[in-house]
Amino acid sequence: MHALHARLPKHFVLEERLERYRDAIETDPRSYAGAWREACTPLDGRQAFRELRVDLGCGKGGFAAESAAREPNVLFVGIDAEPICIAYAAQKAVEGGLDNLVLVPALGSAVDELFSPGEVDRIILNFPTPFPKKRDAWQRLTHLDQLMRYRTVLAPGGSVVLKTDSQPLFDFSLTQFDLAGYRLTWRSSDARRDRPDDPMSWYEERLSAQGATVFGLEAVPGPAPEHVEQTAELSLAEYLPQDLTNLSYVPHGMEGTVTNLRNLRAKRAMGKREG
Repeated sequence: MHALHARLPKHFVLEERLERYRDAIETDPRSYAGAWREACTPLDGRQAFRELRVDLGCGKGGFAAESAAREPNVLFVGIDAEPICIAYAAQKAVEGGLDNLVLVPALGSAVDELFSPGEVDRIILNFPTPFPKKRDAWQRLTHLDQLMRYRTVLAPGGSVVLKTDSQPLFDFSLTQFDLAGYRLTWRSSDARRDRPDDPMSWYEERLSAQGATVFGLEAVPGPAPEHVEQTAELSLAEYLPQDLTNLSYVPHGMEGTVTNLRNLRAKRAMGKREG
């Protein structure tokens, strides 16, 4: 999710930032597949990292940086497709002295190319872009196809953690985890209340200030489904409540969808009265 970007500082030059913080950026990540923990271990006698966690769609890196600072024996790989986000996140890694945080410019759909089978202990999805329209559903990081990719790289007992302000995306995601053969180990309609000590991402901070409640879940792969078939409604509009007039919070990225539905339903109601 990237529509909440803060304004770029004056005189911000992307290429210069990427060069300045290049020590935290891996531009050939596919070459590390199967050897991330060993390859990224600092050359100071420390043991290899005990876990590898992937922050997929890491944004400006606030969550990844805070997590890396808290757990120096865990390797965090932040992945984002936007160079501006990579620049900000790499700055946090370098200036924070976080040698256990590596940033990778890539799409989420490349996860099974970046990591070997069983290499990843946790995949973190913080406020992923909802892509409300049916035709864009394949881009969601919780789409069935994407969850099947995660299955290939997760270690035994590895998990996927999702947090979102969007109840429609959350409800859609529940159908996808089920279809992909995952088992929920945690589900919450108020993730901050239930896991108050979790690092707070930039998006959670901003959206919570706007009145958002954070939905969360953690899931582990169960037995692989015999038949992988998409049977869920793909438009997130189908997961919105029927009564939109009293919707107190509109999920980020769904403002246009909600406005269009409200207008459409108002026109229908007016037509019925006139009829």
